[in-house]
Amino acid sequence: QVHLEESGGGLVQPGGSLRLSCVASGTIFSISTMGWYRQAPGKQRELVARITSVGTPYYADSVKDRFTISRDNARSTVSLQMNDLKPEDTDVYYCNSYLYSPTTGWSDFWGQGTQVTVAS
Repeated sequence: QVHLEESGGGLVQPGGSLRLSCVASGTIFSISTMGWYRQAPGKQRELVARITSVGTPYYADSVKDRFTISRDNARSTVSLQMNDLKPEDTDVYYCNSYLYSPTTGWSDFWGQGTQVTVAS
């Protein structure tokens, strides 16, 4: 069984910072891309940032220069440092990982989501 566990969400004022973390656990042979998505009620889930196994990042235009994604391959973790947060960043944030497990082969896995609220 593969499990993604997120942490670090919460309430922050505009201009503030939060750091999200996600750890993948279970029987995992290899992890390819890891990333973060977000979703507001009634809207489609959208990509925020992702990072390849060799550390190449990609960011959505809306978060460039404010968010930084990083990963620790030895610990199977991915983090998202979010600075200069805006009210429009309020969403549920989901960790995603494309990985190889002996029971599923190469598959996408998702965390349960963590709420980020940016408000005065």
